[in-house]
Amino acid sequence: MIIAVDGPTASGKGTIAQALAAHYRLPHLDTGLLYRAVGRQVFLDGGSPDDPGDALAATSFPESLLSDTELRSEAAGGLASRVSVHPAVREALFERQRSFAVQPGGAVLDGRDIGTVIAPDAEVKLFVTASVEARALRRWKEMQLRGEPHTLAEIEADLRRRDERDRTRAEAPLKAAKDAVILDTSELNREESIAAAIALVEAKLRG
Repeated sequence: MIIAVDGPTASGKGTIAQALAAHYRLPHLDTGLLYRAVGRQVFLDGGSPDDPGDALAATSFPESLLSDTELRSEAAGGLASRVSVHPAVREALFERQRSFAVQPGGAVLDGRDIGTVIAPDAEVKLFVTASVEARALRRWKEMQLRGEPHTLAEIEADLRRRDERDRTRAEAPLKAAKDAVILDTSELNREESIAAAIALVEAKLRG
């Protein structure tokens, strides 16, 4: 069984995907981490995330980079959003994601184009969303705990910019698959979001 979980930044899709993977005992891949690694590698190389050549070269990042805690930073998220607009980058990472999705037994993947591009044949597709205000507040609280001095207004503005880039890029834009189930987590806490997601998956499996 393949479960595709898509949605914008800070919607809760990663938390939900991890919980679904644990619940159904399936391997999980945070595909956004791959793009964060590319963005981080561009930075380490001294290149520009807006340059297609620099971004493509960074797709050969070492596996060890995936364990770099810096990938979870707000800066890495911004770089990921910028490198992901390049078609060559998406093509370079496609096979890596597709191979994970079709492994024997199935998998859970979360990202922005899992249900539309990476695994359009997934048995279950969830599109997790939330208001920009709710997402910004969540991200601000996370950053406060990490000691990152960003204001709520700065985070909200950054999320709006990322949403615009993700939704309007020519290659694999962020959008819900036609057969995806929408889950709005704006008014839900972590436990409620997970419970709602499991209920939606169960309903989908029952047909």
